[in-house]
Amino acid sequence: MKLNLRPINKSIAEEILKWKYDPPYDFYNNRLSDESLKELLENNYYTVFNEGELFGFFCYGKSAQVPIGHQYSVYRDDQVDIGLGLAPIQTGRGNGEAFLEFIFHHAIKKFGNKPLRLTVANFNKRAIHLYEKMGFEKTKELSNGHTLFFVMVKNVDCL
Repeated sequence: MKLNLRPINKSIAEEILKWKYDPPYDFYNNRLSDESLKELLENNYYTVFNEGELFGFFCYGKSAQVPIGHQYSVYRDDQVDIGLGLAPIQTGRGNGEAFLEFIFHHAIKKFGNKPLRLTVANFNKRAIHLYEKMGFEKTKELSNGHTLFFVMVKNVDCL
């Protein structure tokens, strides 16, 4: 596997927004809309390719946060929020660890030794298992009334 970054552009953003996941991961399906395109193109989103194919994407900051988290005061400024998405065809194939390590190294170059934080839906057992294996610990729970989320944090000195 040879992962590399590419700048996001409109055609890549449109491809990402058309990704469809099987239940229960269809929670992460998006709709192609002007608002969704604007989100991907005007914020801190990065695309990851493997041997010429779109493999996944990730983002930092507010785009990686679940809006309800602000009511729970879980998003402190001394941590780097990471959001990510793996192409549906790549899920469940053992690619998550390499993808996360790639993101970790990019985050350390960009932000130094700040702890990394992500928010994940509690039903996403595969992701939670991977995050725990990669050194993340659950620090908070929050709910938007429909979905329970875990906020997980990793100190970068655990790499």
